[in-house]
Amino acid sequence: MNSTELDNLLHDGLTRRIPCGSKVLLIIPDTTRTAPVADMVRRIHRILRELNAQHDIMVALGTHPPLTEPALRRHLGIANGSLEEAYPGVRVINHAWDDPASLVSIGAIPAKRIAELSHGLLAENVPLTLNRAIRNYDQLLILGPVFPHEVAGFSGGSKYLFPGISGPEMIDFFHWLGAIITSLKTIGIRDNPVRAVLDEAAAQVPLPVHAVSMVVHNGKLSHVSVGGVKESWRAAVEQSQRLHVVRKPRLYRRVLACAPKMYDDLWTGGKCMYKCEAVVADGGEIVIYAPHINSFSITHGRVLEQIGYHVIGYYLQQPERFKGIARAAMAVSSYIKGAGEYRDGVEHPRIRITVASGIGREACERAGLGYADPAQINLRDWPNREEEGLLFIEKAGETLYLPQEKGTAP
Repeated sequence: MNSTELDNLLHDGLTRRIPCGSKVLLIIPDTTRTAPVADMVRRIHRILRELNAQHDIMVALGTHPPLTEPALRRHLGIANGSLEEAYPGVRVINHAWDDPASLVSIGAIPAKRIAELSHGLLAENVPLTLNRAIRNYDQLLILGPVFPHEVAGFSGGSKYLFPGISGPEMIDFFHWLGAIITSLKTIGIRDNPVRAVLDEAAAQVPLPVHAVSMVVHNGKLSHVSVGGVKESWRAAVEQSQRLHVVRKPRLYRRVLACAPKMYDDLWTGGKCMYKCEAVVADGGEIVIYAPHINSFSITHGRVLEQIGYHVIGYYLQQPERFKGIARAAMAVSSYIKGAGEYRDGVEHPRIRITVASGIGREACERAGLGYADPAQINLRDWPNREEEGLLFIEKAGETLYLPQEKGTAP
């Protein structure tokens, strides 16, 4: 769509849903998603001003590190001047998941309901907390792209609330439930137990929530839907399924997945592995090529160094050993290690995960990951070798690769 069509779509969708004079919190992604955030924020800002809607912007960080002011300016496309000069009267807020003073309780999902939604996998009371700033607004408006996602099936929608601006309880639960199910059984699937829990939580938010859901393909905006959070998200998922899922006619013995610069640690760079895990043959290898990455996780690095990377059974069969460890960290550890089994005290991962980054050999091997020197990898050696069982993904992390026929994923 051209610029005028986009403006008309946004104007029609927002003016029909947001009353004049409302107080609106615009919730946006951080820098780990490909999306024209700056352009879309400018367009939405103009419309909200027309509606005389006082509004602020919150970055849905989950547990990702807060953005510095220079990073916020870059994220919002502000080349010169301050945030206040670019958006007078608009506060730009980083969510703080680990600051109890910044959170407010909105209720809970009881254990019985969790058991129903998770098909019996878990049964526990899940407290629901959100950034307490929501109390200052009449409406929440989510702006975010939709891609296949390793935990929720697809990103976007209610995920911008939980875990986007939520407290640690849902962040831990969300990741843990996804880990027990495993990424291979969730990623790219619209309706799944994790998404059902997120939608259940979102239904308890005590004010109206709308969404502008985007689908970005090859760096260009391909789809925008405006509406209720679930309605808008489902329309975008339909397009994401069409544009972001690539079916391959074979399995590969090695995959080189190149991490874009927007992933600044292995916590986010692990997306490069999740999106191609299903097309790797048993015993095969994924190499995450990320020379710019220097840590396992900016937020959770010490915990991951302590526990390493393991298949999910390693944690499930040793609950006492890992008592007190954040389940989100164990979950992401298992996502990156991939599918596999833990039998008689021995791990049997289905495939090998090798990291070619600024993280040293000793650290990788101590954590249970393979190591490769990125300086020894020549990217020109990899393209056009699929018949040899080698797959090269130049920009990994957002396109999902699956076997040609449904039901053949390992």
